[in-house]
Amino acid sequence: MSLARLNHRALGNANVRYTGSVAMEIEERLRDREAWAIGDQCSVARALDLLSTKTVFLVVRECFYGTTRFEDFVARIGTSAPAVSRALRQLESAQVVQRVPYQEPGRRVRDEYRLTEAGEDLLPVFLSLAQWGDKYLQSGCPPLSFVESGTGRATRVRVTADPVPETESREIEIRLNREWQDR
Repeated sequence: MSLARLNHRALGNANVRYTGSVAMEIEERLRDREAWAIGDQCSVARALDLLSTKTVFLVVRECFYGTTRFEDFVARIGTSAPAVSRALRQLESAQVVQRVPYQEPGRRVRDEYRLTEAGEDLLPVFLSLAQWGDKYLQSGCPPLSFVESGTGRATRVRVTADPVPETESREIEIRLNREWQDR
């Protein structure tokens, strides 16, 4: 069975085409794939260990969307308070989020959760997943679009060797796609 057919079945409504070699070029000394392995020392494996559950990654998503308070994470993600608590502890121990105290008048001091620099550096990862999901997993128009605040131009994640200025999350506006809303 072809890779494209396997992928299509796994992705349901996805539109996937396999057109040949997709591997990166490997330098000469690494071409003998039996002679080396990096296993769980790989940065991808370590990142997946940290972001290993849907709840953890949805907490990161919600941080980018502006969610900061525990009860709002629970409501917006739609999972249990213990699951959100575990995810926040995991992200805090990895220094992806940090606690910031706040106090409403007449109430006790509580904590908000904000992205750290390491958390903000997950922006391209988050946008890449959204971009990939929009292309391969949505039937038609995706629910949200991400645009540059100043220009309204769509943001895209691309791999490039050229030095290009980075866009920070505060420079991105999240918009509800009207076509999706009108379905």
